Amino acid sequence: MPSITLPDGSQRSYDNPISVHDVAADIGPGLAKAALAGVVDGAEVDTSYLIESDASLAIITERDEAGLEVIRHSTAHLMAMATQQLFPGVQVTIGPVIEDGFFYDFATGNNFAPEDLEKIEKRMEEIVADDLPVERIVCSREKAIEMFRNMGERYKVQIIEELPEGEEISVYRQGAWMDLCRGPHVPSTGKLKAFKLTKVAGAYWRGDSNNKMLQRIYGTAWANKKQLKQYLNRIAEAEKRDHRKIGKKLDLFHTQEEAPGMVFWHPAGWTIYQVIEQYMRKTQVDHDYHEIKTPQLVDLSLWKKSGHADKFGDDMFMLETDDREFAIKPMNCPCHVQVFNQGLKSYRDLPLRLAEFGSCHRNEPSGSLHGIMRVRGFTQDDAHIFCTEDQIQPEVSSFIDFLHAVYADFGFADIIYRLSTRPEQRVGSDEDWDRSEKALADALDAQNLPWEELPGEGAFYGPKIEFSLKDCIGRVWQLGTMQVDFSTPGRLDAQYVAEDGSRQVPVMLHRAILGSFERFIGILIEHYEGVFPTWLAPQQAVVLNITDKHAEYARNVEDSLRNKGFRVLSDLRNEKIGFKIREHTIQKVPYLLVVGDKEVETQTVAVRARRGEDLGSMDLAAFSQHLTDDVARRGRIALENQH
Repeated sequence: MPSITLPDGSQRSYDNPISVHDVAADIGPGLAKAALAGVVDGAEVDTSYLIESDASLAIITERDEAGLEVIRHSTAHLMAMATQQLFPGVQVTIGPVIEDGFFYDFATGNNFAPEDLEKIEKRMEEIVADDLPVERIVCSREKAIEMFRNMGERYKVQIIEELPEGEEISVYRQGAWMDLCRGPHVPSTGKLKAFKLTKVAGAYWRGDSNNKMLQRIYGTAWANKKQLKQYLNRIAEAEKRDHRKIGKKLDLFHTQEEAPGMVFWHPAGWTIYQVIEQYMRKTQVDHDYHEIKTPQLVDLSLWKKSGHADKFGDDMFMLETDDREFAIKPMNCPCHVQVFNQGLKSYRDLPLRLAEFGSCHRNEPSGSLHGIMRVRGFTQDDAHIFCTEDQIQPEVSSFIDFLHAVYADFGFADIIYRLSTRPEQRVGSDEDWDRSEKALADALDAQNLPWEELPGEGAFYGPKIEFSLKDCIGRVWQLGTMQVDFSTPGRLDAQYVAEDGSRQVPVMLHRAILGSFERFIGILIEHYEGVFPTWLAPQQAVVLNITDKHAEYARNVEDSLRNKGFRVLSDLRNEKIGFKIREHTIQKVPYLLVVGDKEVETQTVAVRARRGEDLGSMDLAAFSQHLTDDVARRGRIALENQH
């Protein structure tokens, strides 16, 4: 006679074991119709799951985040079923849920074409219309191996053979089609209302280039057609904002095969980079950071001592010289400890904040490289704070205020906070992890910030807060981080003299606000679609003469503004003024200053904004003040426009 406790605390008792679906039906027919799965005592299960003893139960519907994951997982199965029906002989391998959708890898002798996706999608819709029941079958490992071997699914057989002997295997069947899966899945295919197959790519089995190349079909699935349409519109908008296309159009940077994962910055792009670096340098000085510079090439022994060689060795570039093995630094932390170690420090010296625009290199897989968003050579706005344990929370709180101000200057206000806690593979004692996790949680709570916990997602040396931004089309970008490290300083012999005269190991806080400059600039390009706030724009104004007789005055205007520190050029080409205006508008220059007879006579400029607004005639003093005010607002004007 199970007693079921619902999320609102109410209880329902039943004379016999009862399925999740029947509990939903007992609550109401609308819930029974909407139910996709359930959560019984914290574990997600199918609606057919039989509850035999007292338990807590929550019903999952399409309104829940977990419901969307069930929909996507089930749509992956739907797509695999349709594919195998249309292309006999194709084998299925794995088909996980990913952000905003799913993919499935297929072993096939032929490559799928775009028109094949249309056929598969049409067949998926037919299976949905059939509303086939989705049934979970549990069998032994041996039975599952026999079943999939008879089906010719050798990849599935390999997966099952790698599972422990004696383990029960769950298989899901819809119609005559079956696949190995843990579930849960929707009760029937008719629950899958909105999906779209998006692209085909190659993928090696198990991600190993020594294995066979498979065909990966990507798709997206949503609770309803409206959500799907919104997502597809967002994808179209993201495609329009692709930083690689805009970067080429605005002549900001390029990459090439001779230097994979490295960025060639052009003058305009390097100007943006320098503006950001100079801004961060000043703000860090204002927050009592000391800027340092550490070597690019460091003996491998230091990385072994710090633990990075064991953890990240495969991602490090190595070289040998003078019978010694060196690593090109993949991060700055161990080198910053070396600076701290020079000269004995006192508790009075703490907190000591060391910052570096550290150039790092990591051997990222070639398939993951993406414009300037994912590179092998990058620069971090990296800093490490050496402090006492009592100083952790105030330092973290101060950093959060600092981070908020920086993000606002770049035009971002929608921030997501996540606390990543201890992973299975870690260094340091549980007591250290307890204290460091509590310090980060207390700092977030002290700021009255909403945050979620990510169990097991911390760094190997300590927990961390991750700060993610939402851009103008709703995409989330993880950028800033604050990590507590009780381990690395001790491993690298860092000490300070405490107030009682004893030698103590400092706590090390790893922090970044922008993360990789390269990636952050890519995000800015896509967020602003190349229409940068005036303070970031490579050229803030262009002076355009109408005829050659206005050229000298145009040069004088340019010189005057440049002498005031503005980034200004004059375009004195013998072209029609309309042509020059169009060209610089395409280049997203914030202000176009037109000079003709009237402007020369009155010593003014006719000011035109890049979006076409005519701001009228101004003398140089007035325009200089207008430009000064615009630059001073930085990206905060974008926040004002959002509201």
